Amino acid sequence: MQISLIQALLIGVVYYLGINGTPWLTLVGSTIIQKPLVSGLLVGIIMGDPVQGAVIGAAIQLPFIAYISAGGAPPTDPGLAGTLGTALALAAGVDPATAIAIATPIGLLGTIIWVIHMTVDVVFAHMCDRAAENGDTKALAFWHLCPPQIVAAIIGIIPVMLGAYFGAGVVADIINALEGRPLETLQVIGGILPAIGIAMNLRALDRPGVILWFVLGFVVVQYSGIATLPLAVLAGIVAYLITGSAASGAEMVPVQPVIAGGAPPSADIASEDSDADFE
Repeated sequence: MQISLIQALLIGVVYYLGINGTPWLTLVGSTIIQKPLVSGLLVGIIMGDPVQGAVIGAAIQLPFIAYISAGGAPPTDPGLAGTLGTALALAAGVDPATAIAIATPIGLLGTIIWVIHMTVDVVFAHMCDRAAENGDTKALAFWHLCPPQIVAAIIGIIPVMLGAYFGAGVVADIINALEGRPLETLQVIGGILPAIGIAMNLRALDRPGVILWFVLGFVVVQYSGIATLPLAVLAGIVAYLITGSAASGAEMVPVQPVIAGGAPPSADIASEDSDADFE
């Protein structure tokens, strides 16, 4: 499958909209588009195969399922892996396991874009400080919104557009050259990577009272025969009931004042009070 210039441009726009901090769809919207499952679907729509785009995006999502961007040093870029990785995988016609092996190193390259983005934005932060010192709210809004988004669009859209337009043929040639045992090895590696992402997610769930719910959900999915959608609705209802009851229980706990010694007042302490204590 050949990616046209217009398609490559639109794929770059999808990546730009998923960059953390893009205000056009609100921050919530940008973080949702950043997920490979969502960006893969959008790329599939652009390339005329939304179903396969969603399938590949869902596969790429698994290694990044426990992704957390803490501070200014993200370990990888799931947005770039989901957009450019899905585009190249669709163009090369590979299976989801191979797509994971292609997209994972692409996600690592996305950290370069992030570092450039944050480094350049420091200049605009100083401009905002200067405008705030002068009390110029219009200049503050301008430096806060416009220049950072122009930079984000340049470093987000252009590299992805060029990578999708010129990289599709290169990836297809590489896949053809790896036919046989090398490609099978690549597929095995791609099949292992989702297990790593799920294992990282399990570490986050390793808390009393949480991991048991995960095990229960796994057993129900495997042996009940219930479809995914009604099971997800049922899980949402259970989660709401559990968290709602916990919140209401917390509200009913009486709050007692604490005296200087750290213990709540008692009847014995109150009975020992006398006028002599205040003389």
